[in-house]
Amino acid sequence: MTSSSSTPGLARFNALREQAATALLREACTSAEWGRRLLAGRPYATVDDLLAASDAAMAELSEQDLAEAMAGHPPIGRPQPGDPTSAREQRGMAGASERLKAEMLELNLAYQEKFGHVFLICATGKTGEQMRDAVKERIGNAPEQEREIVRSELGNINRIRLTRLVEQEDDDR
Repeated sequence: MTSSSSTPGLARFNALREQAATALLREACTSAEWGRRLLAGRPYATVDDLLAASDAAMAELSEQDLAEAMAGHPPIGRPQPGDPTSAREQRGMAGASERLKAEMLELNLAYQEKFGHVFLICATGKTGEQMRDAVKERIGNAPEQEREIVRSELGNINRIRLTRLVEQEDDDR
């Protein structure tokens, strides 16, 4: 299915009561402002329209809203217990060696010390080594540069999660 088309899942999302739609959006991104902006844009004609609205909302989030969005993401290598979304997205770390897991923990802590938040990367499809290399590379960034990279990574994560949300069948959730 192409993202330019309308899907039964998109029609369901458009038709949801505000409270139910808010809860679904909160699963995709914990920024309340991002969710409000997406709700305000309903109904969406196509999945592409929904994704474009997500991108626009992400681009306009304040630092506080961005921090709220980041707070919903567990550290790489430590998905939330019972959270199938973070476990699925961080699958590349699942089979990592104990050495790599320990290195990621150390790098995560150093990153968090420097930037004040977890290292955030769109982990879908990435290996543990690729994620480790990314944190090693990004830890040298200036805070302003890193904030924009994080904004971009969050946008990518939100696109994947929204696409999954509107393209999956009801019993898939």
